[in-house]
Amino acid sequence: MRILLTHIQELLQVRETPIDKVSGAAMAVLPTLKNAYLVIEDDLIADFGLMTDLKEITYDQKINCDGRVVLPTWCDSHTHIVYAGSREQEFVDRINGLSYEEIANRGGGILNSAKNLNATSEEEIYNQSKKRLEEVISQGTGAVEIKSGYGLSVEGELKMLRVIKRLKENYSLPIKATFLGAHAFPTAFKENHQGYIDLIINEMLPKIAAENLADYIDAFLETGYFSVDETKQIMEAGTKYGLRPKIHVNQFTAINGIKACVDFDALSVDHLEIVTDEDIEVLKNSNTIAVALPSCSFFISIPYTPARKMIDAGLPLALATDFNPGTTPSGNMNLVVATACIKMKMTPEEAINAATINGAYAMGVSDTHGSITIGKKANLIITKPISSYYQIPYAFGSNLIEDVIINGVITSKQS
Repeated sequence: MRILLTHIQELLQVRETPIDKVSGAAMAVLPTLKNAYLVIEDDLIADFGLMTDLKEITYDQKINCDGRVVLPTWCDSHTHIVYAGSREQEFVDRINGLSYEEIANRGGGILNSAKNLNATSEEEIYNQSKKRLEEVISQGTGAVEIKSGYGLSVEGELKMLRVIKRLKENYSLPIKATFLGAHAFPTAFKENHQGYIDLIINEMLPKIAAENLADYIDAFLETGYFSVDETKQIMEAGTKYGLRPKIHVNQFTAINGIKACVDFDALSVDHLEIVTDEDIEVLKNSNTIAVALPSCSFFISIPYTPARKMIDAGLPLALATDFNPGTTPSGNMNLVVATACIKMKMTPEEAINAATINGAYAMGVSDTHGSITIGKKANLIITKPISSYYQIPYAFGSNLIEDVIINGVITSKQS
């Protein structure tokens, strides 16, 4: 099957030479071609260039992209899409003055989601989760990481990871599974942290490995949740099973957690709403990428990741949604890109780089996704007619997507 896209107003994120990510000042550079064409051969990008250089070719389908922008699909490297029910009552509680910590301390937050999940069948969780996945695909996401972490029990965590595995099997976009048993301490282990960590290490991890249910391991490294030393135990155990760390850290406090993550060669450190100069120095020259989650900051009114400080220091930065029922009930990467521009003062070029090639790096798929490169997967967004790609963050409340292509197949025709 060959699809020819012609008269593309602007083709974004064109990388003739493959790269894994962009850092610092390079994030402000977004390579593009104007009045371009692109050829899809089966599920791969086979060719692209200027319309003036297009030779006569045969094709099965032709799409005239006059006035439209084409770019790689978003790569969302941090989500909690698999969950049961919702937590809208906590949304109202926050409006009425309760903090995230206060809600958690009275049994809300993660523990509330764990209660809902453990009371819901695996089939029902799958049915709820696939609707969310289909929604984010329609919004332009073409690669996604999904975490467990709402089971907080052996069976609950396995149930979540089995749902993620089923989503992997039934949907063609890349889905990475992250084991987040260390999301919170269950009530039964509130005074016995080591007992729960032992449960994760000695019971959960061996079963997860036996069923090949996870690609990465995560922990909520934060004051009041998992300490630096406790997270080190989790990372060390996960590494023994081949699970590279991707860690929640510095959401509310900075407790030298980023150094611990870098020491364990974490693929990513996520949140970083609070960042010290020491944290930035630790991240320099490491293989660990920082992932900002601006729609979480927007929804629960906490500080935004200091993107300008980090980029100006030469670091790479990725953007992701944090889609979850408590702090970010949205998987819309278009809103994330817009919020990064509006609230974090990232340029559109930086934000698009952060949501495509750098997002791909943060979930380990930059070899196959995240840029317009011959041989990469044909996962593409085709916008509606727009004046320029600046309109993507500018018109933050509008749906500007015309088509989404996943593995060379048009999967979402927008109304």
